[in-house]
Amino acid sequence: MSELMIGFLAIGLMLVAIVVGMHIGVALIVTSFISVWLLKSPEIAARFVGAAANDSIRDYLFGVVPLFVLMGMFVSVSGVGRDTFDVFQWLLRRLRGGLGLATVGANAVFAAITGISIASASVFTKVATPEMIRHGYTPRFAVGVVAGSSVLGMLIPPSLLMIIYGVLAEESIGRMFLAGVLPGLLMAGAFAALILAMAYFLPHKIYASGAPQTAEQADTETWASAAVKFFPILALVVLVLGGLYSGFFTPTEAGAVGAAGAFVIALVRRRLTWRKLWNVLTETGYVSVSVLFLIIAASLYSRMLALTGMPAGITSAITDMGLGPWGFLIAYLAIVIALGCIIDSVSIMLIMLPIVLPIATAFNMDLIWFGVLTVVAVEVGLLTPPFGVSVYTVKSALNDPRITIRDIFAGAFPFVLTMIAVLVVLAIFPALSTWLARMQ
Repeated sequence: MSELMIGFLAIGLMLVAIVVGMHIGVALIVTSFISVWLLKSPEIAARFVGAAANDSIRDYLFGVVPLFVLMGMFVSVSGVGRDTFDVFQWLLRRLRGGLGLATVGANAVFAAITGISIASASVFTKVATPEMIRHGYTPRFAVGVVAGSSVLGMLIPPSLLMIIYGVLAEESIGRMFLAGVLPGLLMAGAFAALILAMAYFLPHKIYASGAPQTAEQADTETWASAAVKFFPILALVVLVLGGLYSGFFTPTEAGAVGAAGAFVIALVRRRLTWRKLWNVLTETGYVSVSVLFLIIAASLYSRMLALTGMPAGITSAITDMGLGPWGFLIAYLAIVIALGCIIDSVSIMLIMLPIVLPIATAFNMDLIWFGVLTVVAVEVGLLTPPFGVSVYTVKSALNDPRITIRDIFAGAFPFVLTMIAVLVVLAIFPALSTWLARMQ
């Protein structure tokens, strides 16, 4: 059996293992180990696994993973998500679809300090969905807005997916964060435009009565109270992102400062009991270990593929087919979106990137731009059936039997179409992704 054939067989076996329920990290390690065993010997395969585990995450840079996760956990506990929503709700109260717009705006700000879509989906399901239903919005629209706008957490920095891509592509994580700013704002703006269009042209789709109510919220808020509510999250965003983008902090230092700042906010707001602190620390450990284990598995997988010569073989085949860079990009993004229906976001990146990055490099593609397109395409899978992690997170957090999984998927579908439209714009105009990153 040729080395290239073993590489293809390894990918097939890994996909089968994932489909039958094996953890993605275990599947990557087992198939990589067996492949190296077949290529070389059991002793070399064992040393191969040990070297990957030793080399993959020992760098100081990987401290960014647990630190940003810890910051996001403290932010969730502190209750600033609810306050952010209250402020946007008050500011946008006189617009049609104002509560939907408030959810998108609050999610965009919340994303700037969490980086995890699941956290955003969980927080705003409990905060925004009941408010929207109470003010006459249809349940399907309410949960759709929350699920749709939660994906901003993986695009607007700091983003866990950006960190993983930066590691796998050996790109600066700071630059990847910067690259996500304009696309994130563009995505949030596109979601807002979608909600306004539905409110004015298809009001029966978002209002239970078929028409907007005369007033969505009484003027109970004031500029002073809104400023008090918004100050903590604004201060944290300025502290972390301002320090990071100015070059004062490295990404790891920014994560540490952000975690400390979020801890102080939780203490000052008296939201952090000993039990909650323990839960935050243990949950941070679970998430961080899971991500770092996957990075180890992906490193082993990448080395195995390089050993088989598969990336070079696929690159040559695509070049000989005459697809060209645009043909390759369209095919790649279509495959990523399709995989999103059955596999989670991190797994897609771990499986695909070791194969496609050499091809993108051979076509002289900007890897920062390519990373932004990858993250957006992967995020589409958060909202598509049957996997749809954000959708299931909303369902779990809502705990309302009257709203079904089908309702949430249907409510999120317009946001899926909007994301695909934004993906096309980002592909056509690479400067939207690279302009800020190249200024660093």
